[in-house]
Amino acid sequence: MLFAMAALALWLGGYAVLCAVKPFTPCRKCRGLGKIERFGKERMCPRCHNHKLRLRVGRRAHNAWRRTHAAGVR
Repeated sequence: MLFAMAALALWLGGYAVLCAVKPFTPCRKCRGLGKIERFGKERMCPRCHNHKLRLRVGRRAHNAWRRTHAAGVR
């Protein structure tokens, strides 16, 4: 049990550092290309809207927490 908790803490710490250093990741749907092929035609990716990058889930949660904290401190 102790090993599992240590592994989880290490993984979460590593993910937090990754989100701080590199907050964007390639889009999973288009694999960072910005376009997908649908019915034989190339179209703009509906997830990233041709920006090719998406904000990581952890960074999105951090930004929401910062906005909530800033609104409460005012």
